[in-house]
Amino acid sequence: MRRVRIRRDLPVPMPDGVTLLADHYAPPHGGPAPVVLMRSPYGRRGMLGWYYGRGFARQGLHVVIQSCRGGFGSGGLLDPLGDEHDDGLATIAWLREQPWYGGSFAMFGPSYLGYTQWAVAPFAGPELKAMATQITASQFRDAAYVGGAFALESTLSWTTLTDGMSRRFGGASVLTAPRLTRRAVLSGRPVAELDLVSAGRPLRFYQDLLAHHADPAVPYWHKRDFSAKVGEVEAAVTMLGGWYDVFLPWQLKDYAALRAAGRRPYLTIGPWYHIDARHGRATMEEASAWFRAHLLGDRSRLRPDPVRIHVTGAGEWRDYPDWPVPGMQETRWHLQDGFGLGPGGPLEGGPDRFRYHPDHPTPRIGGPVLLGDSRPRDQRRLEERRDVLVYSSPALRSAVEAIGPVRAELYVRSSTPYVDVVVRVCDVHPDGRSYNVCEGVRRLGPGATDEDGVRRVEVDLWPIGHRFRREHRIRVHVAAGAYPTIARNPGTGEPLGSGGGRMVPADVEVFRSTERPSAVVLPLCAPRG
Repeated sequence: MRRVRIRRDLPVPMPDGVTLLADHYAPPHGGPAPVVLMRSPYGRRGMLGWYYGRGFARQGLHVVIQSCRGGFGSGGLLDPLGDEHDDGLATIAWLREQPWYGGSFAMFGPSYLGYTQWAVAPFAGPELKAMATQITASQFRDAAYVGGAFALESTLSWTTLTDGMSRRFGGASVLTAPRLTRRAVLSGRPVAELDLVSAGRPLRFYQDLLAHHADPAVPYWHKRDFSAKVGEVEAAVTMLGGWYDVFLPWQLKDYAALRAAGRRPYLTIGPWYHIDARHGRATMEEASAWFRAHLLGDRSRLRPDPVRIHVTGAGEWRDYPDWPVPGMQETRWHLQDGFGLGPGGPLEGGPDRFRYHPDHPTPRIGGPVLLGDSRPRDQRRLEERRDVLVYSSPALRSAVEAIGPVRAELYVRSSTPYVDVVVRVCDVHPDGRSYNVCEGVRRLGPGATDEDGVRRVEVDLWPIGHRFRREHRIRVHVAAGAYPTIARNPGTGEPLGSGGGRMVPADVEVFRSTERPSAVVLPLCAPRG
């Protein structure tokens, strides 16, 4: 049996004179055939080469794995997100000149490798037949500033990771970056100096993110955000995500953009987090079926329904024709008197109150982060804190299934206009264990209020696909911090990277009445089985 042939360190010239390096995995037959392109800032070898490079090549496809600018032998300096459009298109032009290029190609890869696909897909031309993207999105801005709040832990850990990988023995940074990040966020240093603790020097991308904030109109984002072009992508797209992945909300926005443009992407959402090794097998199986269908003309492995999701709490995989799933009904679960929660109307009563101290920020337990285990965790220690409001339903008489987008509509008054509103939905087991299911945050500044200083606040939470079992309870947290997932809000309105040390506590009131009906809006579906 003939084996996959590998040519390493092929030079790929860029228009500005920089040379990027790529490895080529040729299928056993060796002749012209479709190509799978992967562009990575994490190197070309290891799992990428052994599992995916060899794996796709054994199926009759050429595979090219290229190191992005500034890493693993490729020239230039890494400017995260900034060069992937130009470098990607130059690499595609180089592909077309190779004698083994079969006239069509696909792209593959998770996370940053998925972003490099979106950076060129609307501009790559009709020879791009397919894309297989995982745990990624067409722009990372909103994940860096989720709800307007700086995603401190994920951003600092990624910049620390990529800085470490650029150095000798950089592969070890995969293991050390989370530990160094944890040390930094516990150091008490200002946000603008945390890269000095985690990496020992200023990190350009970290400082850029602090300086440019989340406004898509800021010129910094113009060449780093491809979300407006997603609907123009004509290649067949399959997406794989996880309920606990940091990019899921924006991955689903990309799915919606393709659907609005008349495309029929495939979507899989499993019980996974970002660095979860468990989605590796599903990634390979689904990408292989996708490439066989759209590069080799074999559609026998495609499932009939394009959407497949794992319903947590039920432990079931289900197929649907679309997302959001048919039959979903948005239902308001109101915050009620006595810290109750239910679908009935709110009862009259005064507001619930707590004080948030930026000097001692409300921590988080679990929740989506980039380089950590984001599976649900017991929240009971968090629920004992005085700076967390906890609202619970009675024990459910029958199972409740929620599948779709989740949001909160709260009526809030704060002693400072600069405050975060954090909302979390939990599944409480009969023995009292309380596991987080989804959460979200909204960072507030000065805005319109009523005559009493109360403002209506909408918070988008992570999407959900979960069954709350009979005798379980649904629980909602309201807080003003989730440190270090998001940076603490100092309550002053000063720029995040200013380094100022002044902290202003926030006295927060949450209203729940017929005139101010604070609620979480759950996407309820009729339970199966």
